[in-house]
Amino acid sequence: MPELVFFSGTMDCGKSTLALQIEHNRSTRGLVGMIFTRDDRAGEGKLSSRLGLVTDAVEVGDGQDLYAYIVDHLSQGGRADYVIADEAQFLAPGQIDQLARVVDDLGMDVYAFGITTDFRSKLFPGSQRLVELADRIEVLQVEALCWCGARATHNARTVGGEMVVEGAQVVVGDVNQAAGEIGYEVLCRRHHRRRMTAATSRAAALSPDVLPVPPA
Repeated sequence: MPELVFFSGTMDCGKSTLALQIEHNRSTRGLVGMIFTRDDRAGEGKLSSRLGLVTDAVEVGDGQDLYAYIVDHLSQGGRADYVIADEAQFLAPGQIDQLARVVDDLGMDVYAFGITTDFRSKLFPGSQRLVELADRIEVLQVEALCWCGARATHNARTVGGEMVVEGAQVVVGDVNQAAGEIGYEVLCRRHHRRRMTAATSRAAALSPDVLPVPPA
C-alpha cells in the first residue's frame, strides 16, 4: 500500500542526504520521481545535501496546489511513480493535505523530509500537519551532536554566535555561518534552554569567575 512517510530530525542529521539516496535507489530501478522543495540552501529549485550532492527539484510557491500540479503533469503525458518533498516544514498545512491526497487518490508513495520544530521549539505548521496525517513517522538515526557531545534535539538560530529567540519563523540560513550572519546550530535541550551555543560556551570558558583573594 502506498504511504505518506515523514522523515524528521534536527538540522544536520542527514535528511536531504537520505532524500537523495531514495531518489537514487528508485531511479536506478527505472522509477521516476517528482521532487518538491522549498527554500533549499543551494537556491531555488534545488535539493541539496551538505555532503555536496544536489539535484533539480520543483520549487513550491505560496498557495501552489501540489495535487493539481502532479495531476496536470500526468495528464500531459508525464510520469511520476513517487513523490519526494524536502524542507517539508516550510509547506502550508493545506499542501500537506494535498500530498496525502496524492497517496490516497493517485496511489503514489510520498516521502516528506523536514525538521519538526523551529528555533523557538515550536512546531512548524507543515510538520504538525505531517505528524497528524502521516502513515509512518521515521526519526532519523544519524544523530546530530550538540557542542557538548550530547545528542542534539533542538535547532537554535544564531547571530554572531549568540542564540536568538525572536524573529520570523522562517529565515533561510545554514549551520556554520560566518560571524555576524544569521545561522543555525543544533543543541541539546539543556543548552538550548540556557541559550548556550558553541561560541558563547567558549567565551564563558575564557572568562572564568575570579575567586576572591583574602587580604594579606
